[in-house]
Amino acid sequence: MVILYRILVFAITLITSASAIAQPADQFYIGKRLTIVVGFAPGGGYDAYARLVGRHMVRHLPGNPQFIAQNMPGAGTRVAANWLYNIAPKDGTVLATVVQSTPVDQALKEPGIQFDSARFNWIGNPIIENLVTISATSSGLLSMADVRTKGGLICGSTGAGSTINLPRAIAKLIAKDIKVVTGYSGTSAVKLAIERGEVNCLGGNGWSSTKAMMGQLIQDKAVTVLVQWGAESDPEIVALAGRNVPLATEFARDDLDRSALNFMSATAAFSRPLMAPPDVPADRVELLRRAFDATMKDPELLAEAAKSGMDIKPMGGSRIQEIVRGIVATSQESLRRTRELIE
Repeated sequence: MVILYRILVFAITLITSASAIAQPADQFYIGKRLTIVVGFAPGGGYDAYARLVGRHMVRHLPGNPQFIAQNMPGAGTRVAANWLYNIAPKDGTVLATVVQSTPVDQALKEPGIQFDSARFNWIGNPIIENLVTISATSSGLLSMADVRTKGGLICGSTGAGSTINLPRAIAKLIAKDIKVVTGYSGTSAVKLAIERGEVNCLGGNGWSSTKAMMGQLIQDKAVTVLVQWGAESDPEIVALAGRNVPLATEFARDDLDRSALNFMSATAAFSRPLMAPPDVPADRVELLRRAFDATMKDPELLAEAAKSGMDIKPMGGSRIQEIVRGIVATSQESLRRTRELIE
């Protein structure tokens, strides 16, 4: 009797799940809730962008679902990424935002990864931005030419994700030691360490977050940008610096170096990404992507973002999906050179 009961419960569960999966996408979100899991603690840039997008995105989904953000920090956002991939409901009700280096970290076989980035369903990214390496002007290191001739760059880092490796790569290319001090709780802690004189550099951070966190220091010329990481130079960075700020690829000595640096710079496309688990029904993935795209043009979102000083320079989910597949399929030769530069 007990066995029969369990079989009946299991059958009902399967029927219910199958019914939910088969439900038309334009009806599915009626009475539902969209959860965005943030792989960081509250208060940072990832958290702010996830909440901003989520609040407005639900208005562009049929059925007007409720929205909630849930923070799940840990292991450089790998706790959240692993949970999304292996445990989260695969019905389109849960999205996540994780550290932008996630696909690169996977390709480099960093520890603790229990997911395949190419199998996530990437929904979109509200802000494409270059990463920057900055220094305190009090250090006397105002350009990479100064670093090359004088040395003494000491970069603070959380130790989470591959952005810790950016200054190490430059150090190898210019044949100059650059020290990386890990263990800070976040970029705000690194900022305080720079102000206290414990370190004189932030090795790799998104430009919008750097502006939000260090805007006054930048205006006061207390810090300066040494290098930018991305596919193209950002004119805003150059304008605020008041001089040319080189791309990391300018330090490449050959095509293999350039390939490795382009691989490391690819994270610019993932500044604040939103993705769904694997195996979400394709029509719901398409609906989520359309809702994201519409949100990026929403006057209410744009007004709120402008008021909060948050840049909106979006990239759609389909394009991100292509970039992720390319990163995961990077040649072993390029990965070998990348490892040589960062280890």
